Amino acid sequence: MNDDAAAAVTVSTPRQRTLYAVMNLGMTIPAQTGASFLLAFYVDYKKLDPTLAATALTIFTVYNALKNPVFGYLSDRTRSRWGRRIPYIRFGTLPLLMTFTLLFMAPFDGRTQPGALLAYLTVVWVLWESASAAVSTGYLGLLPEMFQSYPERTNVALRMNLVQTVGLLIALALPPLLSQLLGWGTMAGLFAVISGLSIWVGYRGLYERAESQQALALPLLAALRATFGNRSFLTVVAAQTMRFIATGTLAAGMFFFTTYSLGIRSGGLTSVLLGSAFVTAGLALWPWQRFVASRFDARTTLMLAFGLTALAVVPLRFVHSIPAVIATTMLIGVGLAGMILMGDVILSDVIDEDELKTGQRREGMYFGMSGLITTLGSALIALCFGWVSRTYGYDPKLSVQPASVGEGFRVFMTAPPIIGAGLALVLLAFYPLHGARLREVRLAAAQKRAALDHVAEPGHSVP
Repeated sequence: MNDDAAAAVTVSTPRQRTLYAVMNLGMTIPAQTGASFLLAFYVDYKKLDPTLAATALTIFTVYNALKNPVFGYLSDRTRSRWGRRIPYIRFGTLPLLMTFTLLFMAPFDGRTQPGALLAYLTVVWVLWESASAAVSTGYLGLLPEMFQSYPERTNVALRMNLVQTVGLLIALALPPLLSQLLGWGTMAGLFAVISGLSIWVGYRGLYERAESQQALALPLLAALRATFGNRSFLTVVAAQTMRFIATGTLAAGMFFFTTYSLGIRSGGLTSVLLGSAFVTAGLALWPWQRFVASRFDARTTLMLAFGLTALAVVPLRFVHSIPAVIATTMLIGVGLAGMILMGDVILSDVIDEDELKTGQRREGMYFGMSGLITTLGSALIALCFGWVSRTYGYDPKLSVQPASVGEGFRVFMTAPPIIGAGLALVLLAFYPLHGARLREVRLAAAQKRAALDHVAEPGHSVP
């Protein structure tokens, strides 16, 4: 009976898993480039006051957080000939790529036109983040629906994150170098073209299951109560916020760390260090999936990854030689691989549990609310950056920075990830969806899907 129920679950094809993964390149490049280099572009290049920039980005975070569940809830309620999620990808991609490019083409200077520069950043950023939320919520919302078993999800997560590693290399390692060679605007335009091509290729593999549009969506208040009453969701998404603090600090701080802590102003070195972290993360994905995730559940895998990452960042507090820094970033990459691999997989388990409680597939609401809460990580990073700038005397208008600045960026690169990883371990200790409870949920979900497969046609492909 149990085996029959599990076998009845519709199985995705390798082509569908690969095409879905390819699309992740187009999601990763704009998101990570914007998150990692907006401060460098507007503060160090355009000379916007760092405290003003950090305050603005923190305020923006309020909108950034609220828009995610809005688009998630709308996608859950969408009914169209393309499906629930696919229209957001179909019609949101071009605005996403256009506004991303414009972000790095600001025509104003922070020395003489700080107000105009800040206004430009505000308007274009809001448009970019709106389009980004629409596309990414539609994309991630398809993952639990298209890939319904734990082996499928870990397999597609492996493929997604291998592609994501390429995207991270492009988005994190190349901008310091390409911005010097081509200019920031040309670099952003090139990245937009690459992202658009990957989304176009991956779009052909997307599909939605017919039954997903047949059930009536929950009203807003009922949906909010069901979401925030889910202990599994609250604990795991709070832990995931700590993951974004770790990765975001590494990405946002590396330029300042190499320039002021190591005393080497070189876009090439920043590219090498970020590249070593994310190449290592890519290489470590398969061992994490094969030897850890295949033996343990998502919770245990994440706890191991957080613990390793906390230990790995410690040397950045005191190392000075380039080989030692490279070795440290590679070790950080090993820890990041485990966190990256299991993030969407563990949330898919939460969504399955919710379906058994509510009778609805509410991927949009859960990924949207996850985006709302994890966005706090960006706000905390921005606040930490502002605090470090003030406390340690960083002023981009000075031709020579005080010696204390180098020490400040060492603190920035180590304290937030260590504190965040420690909090994540505590939170995951209270995550209830593991062991016997997780096995019960997976069995019940498989039985429900088996019953649906007997009364509904398989999901239809969307051209």
